[in-house]
Amino acid sequence: MVRSFLLQRVMLPSAMLALLLVSLAYWWLDNVPHEVFGTGLFALLCWHIYANRTWFKNLTRGTYDARRTVRVLLHVGLIANMIVLLVTSVVISKSVFAWLPIPDSVYLREIHWFAAYWVIIVTGIHVGLHWERLRTSLVNVLGVRQTNPVVRAALLAIGAAFALQGLASFEKLGVWTKLTFNYSLDFWDFTASVAPFFGHWLAVFTLPAIVTHMFMAIWKLTSRRAARPVRTGS
Repeated sequence: MVRSFLLQRVMLPSAMLALLLVSLAYWWLDNVPHEVFGTGLFALLCWHIYANRTWFKNLTRGTYDARRTVRVLLHVGLIANMIVLLVTSVVISKSVFAWLPIPDSVYLREIHWFAAYWVIIVTGIHVGLHWERLRTSLVNVLGVRQTNPVVRAALLAIGAAFALQGLASFEKLGVWTKLTFNYSLDFWDFTASVAPFFGHWLAVFTLPAIVTHMFMAIWKLTSRRAARPVRTGS
């Protein structure tokens, strides 16, 4: 049970994130490794979808309140983003899928890069939506108690540190310019350093995860308070 959880909920998503981050370093890896890592990413994505196929089966079951509707819409956005990234990857391929009789397109290359940057954001949101379950499972595996004030303080401190670094990395990498489909002359100098590039993108990934988790937690808390019956005096 624990092994299955670690494989499907921790190791598999971690491997997918690692491949996504490495794929962003196109100007360091060059084209062939970039396409190989990207292909590996989509192979693991297929496994991830199969492992979570029950979620798709349950879409037509139960009732939809505002929170469930938002969660489903955000997941639909992630799926659409991944489809765009996959289709453009195949069309513009110069190595892995170069044998396909598909004409190249400069415009699709731009859309591919645009979609890739947005994937970082939407996958971060995806993690944020499931963070409560992931955190609960992790602390159970590690044998610690979430109610422990030291553990709670440590988790909050780590989250705050990642959020602050995410804001700094967002500015450092010019992420907003990339997300709005605008051109930037700022490129990472891989001849000077490599590791910080991945550290910055990891921080950018964690920022929407933290913001989404906080937003959904506050929304859940306020909904519970609003649903409580109002006590009247005797």
